[in-house]
Amino acid sequence: MSNHSEGKTAKSIEQQTARIPSDVYLWTAVAAMVTSLTLKICKQDHRALFIGQWVAPLLLFGVYNKIVKTEGSD
Repeated sequence: MSNHSEGKTAKSIEQQTARIPSDVYLWTAVAAMVTSLTLKICKQDHRALFIGQWVAPLLLFGVYNKIVKTEGSD
């Protein structure tokens, strides 16, 4: 087995994001979906697509945050 260690930047990011509850990412993603739908209904298609594309990264950040909290970084 090889030993892997995180770099200074990754450790710093993980320490900061560990302070944020995982629910925040979920509710922010839901808010982005609602905002995107509202913009779509208001015929602002480009803005709706722009905001709608935030959902997947927000959920991925939430998953990453949860993994770091449960498994640790090192």
